[in-house]
Amino acid sequence: MHRNRNNRSNGGGGSGFGSGNSNGVREYNLPRRGDRATFNRFGNGNNGPAAAPTQAAPDAAAATVNQRANERIVETIQVEPPTLEIERRENTQTPAEDFPPELLIKHPLQNTWTLWYFELDKSKSWEESQREITSFDTAEDFWSMYHHIKTASELKNGCDYSMFKHGIRPMWEDKANKQGGRWLINLDKKQRSTELDHFWLEILLCMIGEGFNEYSDDICGAVVNVRTRTDKIAVWTGDASVQASVMEIGRKLKERLKITPKITIGYQVHKDTMVQKGSTTKNTYVI
Repeated sequence: MHRNRNNRSNGGGGSGFGSGNSNGVREYNLPRRGDRATFNRFGNGNNGPAAAPTQAAPDAAAATVNQRANERIVETIQVEPPTLEIERRENTQTPAEDFPPELLIKHPLQNTWTLWYFELDKSKSWEESQREITSFDTAEDFWSMYHHIKTASELKNGCDYSMFKHGIRPMWEDKANKQGGRWLINLDKKQRSTELDHFWLEILLCMIGEGFNEYSDDICGAVVNVRTRTDKIAVWTGDASVQASVMEIGRKLKERLKITPKITIGYQVHKDTMVQKGSTTKNTYVI
């Protein structure tokens, strides 16, 4: 609570914190956080005016003052520590101009990105189970988001994270995805604790940092699926027919994740995935 000392009375019997006179003085000792504040009131018991000492009786006047000091009334109240803490913080807040400019400026990204979360709800359709969580367009806001959500390896089986450019939904039917496909990486259950989170973060950083160079505009987003047997990470592109772009994105992906040449990854066209028979889809490109 902020106290306006200018509006307090300094006179005897007043409620102020001023120095006052000997007729009625209230002294306030500001406590530390958690301490008890003590108010000492000096007076004649009923806060009435005291007789002023005269020049003819200095000894009597001194005796009167001593008597009133001995009869002082001590009132003790509990001051709420949070209130004092708030006052302390308000009074010691560092002005923005005292910080170096580089600490006040956020670093904008070339695109705005949106995080989606999928958890199957039998009472809803697949599309309705996709939840748009948040969007960001600076590096600082990305890290703030990333550090406040569960990692991919902590998700329940059957759940997904998706991160797509703002305005693109994480589904084949979206107009930005219709003609595209995905580079697919399969990870067995043992890799969940060792590589899943690392791979997913590296892909996110590569996307928001435009790490696919001149082909970054062809990136739509990425999805991580956490499943009982095999986890999957996919990078989605917008046009499967542009082979040069698709292949360069695939090469950059393997390089960024440090996937050895002995391990191949495949690119699947969304149209083929939509009409697949069985649990597998043919690869249009392999690298």
